[in-house]
Amino acid sequence: MASRPTIIDVAKLAGVSKTTVSRVVRGETKKVGEDSIQRVKKAIETLGYERNFIASSLRTERTFTVMLMIPDITNPFWPEVARGIQDAMDQAGYSVVFANIDWSKAREKAFLRLATQTRMDGLLINPIHVTKAELLETKISTVILGTRPGFFSFNMVGSDTNDAIKKALTYLFELGHRKIGFLLGKSEYASSSSRYQNVTDFYKSQGLPLNEDYIVDVTFDEVGGMAGIKKLMQLDLKPTAVLASNDLMALGALQEAHKMGYRVPKDISIMGIDDIHAASLTVPSLTTIRKQKYQIGQRAAEILLERMNSDKEGAPIVEKIPCTLVIRNSTHALL
Repeated sequence: MASRPTIIDVAKLAGVSKTTVSRVVRGETKKVGEDSIQRVKKAIETLGYERNFIASSLRTERTFTVMLMIPDITNPFWPEVARGIQDAMDQAGYSVVFANIDWSKAREKAFLRLATQTRMDGLLINPIHVTKAELLETKISTVILGTRPGFFSFNMVGSDTNDAIKKALTYLFELGHRKIGFLLGKSEYASSSSRYQNVTDFYKSQGLPLNEDYIVDVTFDEVGGMAGIKKLMQLDLKPTAVLASNDLMALGALQEAHKMGYRVPKDISIMGIDDIHAASLTVPSLTTIRKQKYQIGQRAAEILLERMNSDKEGAPIVEKIPCTLVIRNSTHALL
C-alpha cells in the first residue's frame, strides 16, 4: 500500500519550507507570498495531501475541533444556529462535534466530560443543567448561546428577547388587542420569570392592569401550545389574542384553536416568536418575531475563534442580536 503524502512531500514539490506549507494549510498566510501560496495549493492538489490533525494536535496541543451542545434538536430553531456555527468554523479550519442532550442531565454532563477528555479547543453551549463552576473547571474556551443569568463571566450571544416581547406586544396593542393571552413557556430546568417581567413591565408602561388569568406556563412545544390555548379559551372573559414564547407553541395553539372551532384570526389572533420555517407554511401563516438564528451561530463562532486564538482573556463579550416583526395572516385588527 502506498504511503500517504506528507507535509515534507508537499514542501519538496512546491519548493518551499515545511513552515510555509504549515502556514498555508492552517490559513495563516499573512507572512506568505502569493506565489508560494499558489505553489503549495497546487502541490497539495497534485499529491492529494490531507492534513494529519492527530500529529498536528500533538505538536500544537490543539485539536481544531469544537463542540456544539444544545438541549433539543427537534426544535427547528437550533439547526439554523448550528449552520451559522459550522460555516464560520469550516472557514477557519475547525470541525464541529454536535451534541444533542435531549434535556438530559446525564447526557449533558457526559458530553462535557467528552469535550474535556478529547481536548476540544472550544465549546458552544446552551446550558441546561451544568453550572458556571463546571464550565470553568473544563478550562475550555466557551461561548454561551443565549444570554443566561448566572453565566455573566462568559462570552454570550443571543437574541434580544426583551425587545422581541416588547415588539410583539406593541404590534398586538396597535391592532387594538387588550385581552392578550401569554404562553410564557417553562421547563423543569428553565424559569419563565424574565419573560413574565417583560410582560408586566409592558403593561405598566401602557398604564393598564394585567389580568393574571391570561398568563399560562406551559412547555416549550406544540403540546404546550395546545394545552395553553385550551386553558385560555375556557375563561369566561376570553382573550382576543395569544402570544406564545416560541413558534412551536404558537403552531400548537393554532392547530388546537381550529379543532375547538375557532377561526384564526377572525375569532382570535395568534402570534409566535422565532420565525422557524414552518411559520410561513401554516394556514393561516403565522405572524411572529424573527430571531436571527444563523447570525447568532455565526457571531458566537467568531467570538469563540477570537478567544481560542488569543493569549489574552479580555472582558466577556455579551451580544444581543435584534429581532424583527414578521406580519403574516394569523393576526388582524380587533374590530
